[in-house]
Amino acid sequence: MSSRSRKAGKSDKPGPAKHSSGKADPTLEQFLAHLVNERRLSAHTVDAYRRDLGRLNDWRATRYAGSWKRLKAGDARAFASSLHSSGLSGRSIARALSAARSFYVWMRREKLAASDPFAGISAPKSSKRLPRTLSAEQATSLVSIDGDDFISVRDRAIIELMYSSGLRLSELTDLDIDSVDDADATVRVIGKGSKTRIVPVGQHARRAISAWLPIRRGALIDAGQSTPQEKALFISARGTRLGPRAIQQRLRQWAVRCGLPEDVHPHMLRHSFASHMLESSGDLRAVQELLGHANITTTEVYTHLDFQHLSKVYDKAHPRARKRRGSAPDSDPESAE
Repeated sequence: MSSRSRKAGKSDKPGPAKHSSGKADPTLEQFLAHLVNERRLSAHTVDAYRRDLGRLNDWRATRYAGSWKRLKAGDARAFASSLHSSGLSGRSIARALSAARSFYVWMRREKLAASDPFAGISAPKSSKRLPRTLSAEQATSLVSIDGDDFISVRDRAIIELMYSSGLRLSELTDLDIDSVDDADATVRVIGKGSKTRIVPVGQHARRAISAWLPIRRGALIDAGQSTPQEKALFISARGTRLGPRAIQQRLRQWAVRCGLPEDVHPHMLRHSFASHMLESSGDLRAVQELLGHANITTTEVYTHLDFQHLSKVYDKAHPRARKRRGSAPDSDPESAE
């Protein structure tokens, strides 16, 4: 399926929302179709809604035989409690409750419910996990791929571009041949909510892409496209658009070759881009724009990473930051009084 048809919402038909009895729920199906056709959400996001509302549907089916209108605030709290008891994290519970609120907002708009039983219901707080990043040295090692074969040249361009511009994996796989403007040194990406943004592309990434383009064209001709029809920027050896799973696997393999942890994943490059940009510039608003975050609070998590970095620098550099090994504690004459 091409990125164009996915963005247009023509081929991403949501699967049936079923509860444990195996019977599809028509109201949920209508809501999932609304997410695809009206809100134009990605297939990944719609799948998350389907899973979370599927949990609610299963839970409801054990208590009610009738309409969604019968759920009250007490039921919503009981549902949240059941999720907590099942071992879900606070973050996962918050996402499920958010999906339920969106569902009821839509039902009220469609006159299928008079109120939202989930309004004001909050999930238990969970500790905030800071995103894991690569150091600048590790990122440089990862993009230093040797070789002039199809795989090496393509993967070098992919990794350089992801780290250079902080792209999401879905944004990268959706890029077409005309998405990169070499003259302006920018790339046009379509992010969450089908929002378009223009992001700068660094010199090393532009060089890697320039080296990839003739190899890409040769691969398409070898695949039988004398006049290349495939618009994808990054393709497989068969001449088809490269998918997310393939990029995840290739990145993991290159990380291992470079002596990095096996769990290096594409979003870690985005986190690394944001963290390194913030360390160098200190401009949170600029980083927010580059990442395409709708809310700056999403970007603020990187300020915690920046503070961690500054703390490590301070500990290593400042003579009074910590005691030297083997040294006696400083004596304080006033403390004996």
